[in-house]
Amino acid sequence: MQTVFTIGYEGATVDELLSALERAGVQRLIDVRQLPLSRRPGFSKTGLAAALAERGIDYVHLKALGTPKPGRDAAKKGDRATLEAVYAGQLELPETQAQAARMRELIAEKPSALLCFERDPCVCHRTLLLAAEGGGAKVVDLFAG
Repeated sequence: MQTVFTIGYEGATVDELLSALERAGVQRLIDVRQLPLSRRPGFSKTGLAAALAERGIDYVHLKALGTPKPGRDAAKKGDRATLEAVYAGQLELPETQAQAARMRELIAEKPSALLCFERDPCVCHRTLLLAAEGGGAKVVDLFAG
């Protein structure tokens, strides 16, 4: 059985995130944010990819696996039902299906972690993504900081 890690950077520094990935033996970070931008220094796509590369960790962004704005807004309000409904629609899109297949291929190649913002995986779409498209992989949630 494949193992896939998940991690959120909420409340963490880039160094804390990188250390958590290294401790787990993660060799690839799969960014599942629709918009790989952050107000937090170092967590936008370019800076994060560079920091990961310095540690020998691959970076892949799979935009279609992210949550559309209405889902992100619902998550911020703690509205899980709306998040689930919005993300269920996202999972039906052909581009999302194609990127979910790519995600499974990447996970099979080397130890990988899915990245999103929320520290608690129970309030994040990455849990919904893996439940629907994880291919039965064992999920291990990592925590930075």
